[in-house]
Amino acid sequence: MTDTLTPDAIASVSLTEAERDRDAFAQKLGRSFEEYGFAVLADHGIPDDLIHRAEEKAKAFFALPEEVKRNYALGQGGARGYTPFGIETAKGHKAHDLKEFWHVGRELPQGHKFSDVMAPNVWPDEVPGFRETFLELYDTFDRTGLKVLAAIARYLGVDEDYFTDTVRDGNSVMRLLHYPPQTEPTGEHIRAGAHEDINTITLLLGAEEAGLELLTRDGRWIPVSPKPGELVINIGDMLQRLTNGKLRSTSHRVVNPSPDRASNARYSMPFFLHFRPDFIIEALPGTVRAGEEPKWPPISSHDYLMERLREIKLA
Repeated sequence: MTDTLTPDAIASVSLTEAERDRDAFAQKLGRSFEEYGFAVLADHGIPDDLIHRAEEKAKAFFALPEEVKRNYALGQGGARGYTPFGIETAKGHKAHDLKEFWHVGRELPQGHKFSDVMAPNVWPDEVPGFRETFLELYDTFDRTGLKVLAAIARYLGVDEDYFTDTVRDGNSVMRLLHYPPQTEPTGEHIRAGAHEDINTITLLLGAEEAGLELLTRDGRWIPVSPKPGELVINIGDMLQRLTNGKLRSTSHRVVNPSPDRASNARYSMPFFLHFRPDFIIEALPGTVRAGEEPKWPPISSHDYLMERLREIKLA
């Protein structure tokens, strides 16, 4: 695939390129992350049949009656289970987003040291195969994320395995998103208000349905338009802090559909890959110029997560 860094195009790359030339692959990804905070990844290794099965299970859950879905709203900041429509509100916004979602977290063995900050998963009894499907997808996202992080490490000039320990048992969350059809005026509400992701990197399936836009350095909103089955990857605030701003955590949003698509629901599945809770996020060596101070002070991954969740009304 070609590396098309035009003013209005993020890099589109394939993991098969990484197998042929890891340096070239890392450079394409890294330059796109510096300029846009986003890239598109093909041949990512997540099987099509698993993606389709996951889409079917997500649609089946969101089609359940509202009172059934609300049985899984646990009131723990949306960290696990169901978050109803109209709850999440982008930082700095008053109008809530037009979406509902389900969260799947990491499965930890009993007595694990992170059990106090990473709650156990819950699973809907009404959708057969839901648990098995999404645990499989979660693990596959996890493995793909490590490959992307290895390329980022190479681009940053650190050991290619640098991130492996930082995300081991990380508080990563897979979100199943449903944006319902829009059959009446929405006022100031849009599907997802402009925001930056909190985590390390995000891997997103389902963005081929129009709506996702990113904000460029010069203040323009441009669409992110992957082909079916491709992953959209973006930098989160945690990695921006770790790289002292070298890699950009870019504002993005999901705008409302055009009139001819308003009757269609939108579904997507982002995987928010996180550092482990006790990892201290501080500027990597070489990212702070001589004589300058880091842009942000050190903070643990968990403390930063909780600070940001409070800002978006999920904690």
